[in-house]
Amino acid sequence: MTELTDQKQTALAAIEAATTLDALEEQRVGVLGKKGWVSLALKTLGQMSPDERKEAAPAIQAVRGEVAAALDAKKAELETAALEAQLTSETIDLTLPAPDQPKGSIHPVSQVMDELAEIFADLGFSVATGPEIEDDWHNFTALNMDESHPARAMHDTFYFPDKAQDGASMLLRTHTSPVQIRSLKSEGAPIRLIAPGRVYRSDSDATHTPMFHQVEGLVVDEDIHLGHLKWTLETFFKAFFEREDIVLRLRPSYFPFTEPSVEVDVGYSNEGAGKEGGRRVVGGHGDEDGHDWMELGGSGMVNRRVLEFAGIDADKYQGFAFGLGIDRIAMLKYGMNDLRAFFDGDPRWLAHYGFSPYDQPTLSAGVGVRP
Repeated sequence: MTELTDQKQTALAAIEAATTLDALEEQRVGVLGKKGWVSLALKTLGQMSPDERKEAAPAIQAVRGEVAAALDAKKAELETAALEAQLTSETIDLTLPAPDQPKGSIHPVSQVMDELAEIFADLGFSVATGPEIEDDWHNFTALNMDESHPARAMHDTFYFPDKAQDGASMLLRTHTSPVQIRSLKSEGAPIRLIAPGRVYRSDSDATHTPMFHQVEGLVVDEDIHLGHLKWTLETFFKAFFEREDIVLRLRPSYFPFTEPSVEVDVGYSNEGAGKEGGRRVVGGHGDEDGHDWMELGGSGMVNRRVLEFAGIDADKYQGFAFGLGIDRIAMLKYGMNDLRAFFDGDPRWLAHYGFSPYDQPTLSAGVGVRP
């Protein structure tokens, strides 16, 4: 046992003298490792008589415990010293500006959708959604377009090759009007809603893309007329473009789902070098010097056949509907000139036209009166 005690004292002294974690690990392996002297001493217990083993085993285990405790204490001491040295050497100057970090932005379409919802909520409208993969009944037939109606071809529709189980032709919706039909069928009248979302048509140039965004509005109630439609659109455009000099012109047109139907024109002027190179600015009367008219959407009184398809009593209720291109009014408000850039995903374009989630523009005009 004297030899064991001497080895213990030598090991404890070496552990205390260790100045690095690597040196301390060497001491641990030399004492407690598979070939360490404590491990070798434990292996000799099998060769001893029961009486010898009864005396030697507790002594060896006690040495093993003392050495292990000394190793743990020294390791904690060295790790604390290393951390303090690192903190001392790696100082941070908190007065320096933080480095630039990659950051996202809110897409102009998302921003305009939020603005739309905010304005129309002030006017008492709810927001309705529906499927983007539609059947031809909701997309066409219920909107007074039968199978031979020329308007079906006008929409440049993306059809799916397979039909639904009930035999209906499936397609990518060409407008958000099916949402109006679904809402009328499920909620009935009176109703007041907008239906923003993605729509699809086979067309592509600087002002058209195969996928784009629309918002359609619907009001169905008793005693609704075109005056309500014009007031609603004027109030919306004044709040959206934050100008009081918005002038609308309702021009007779044709849509199968409204009767009478009108195109919505707005007065505008050009800022910059001529009409081709300048930026269109909404505002003013289209017949004034330096101003002209620009078509922004279609609208009209809901065709009574559409109301009947949706199960609404057309003798009691009537209403108006309108449709606007979200991407287009975003281009007008924020000075963009190519619709295709909306969907290219170019981070440079997004950095220029995107909106910070912490510093979004507010609608200073607001809407405080309900029709």
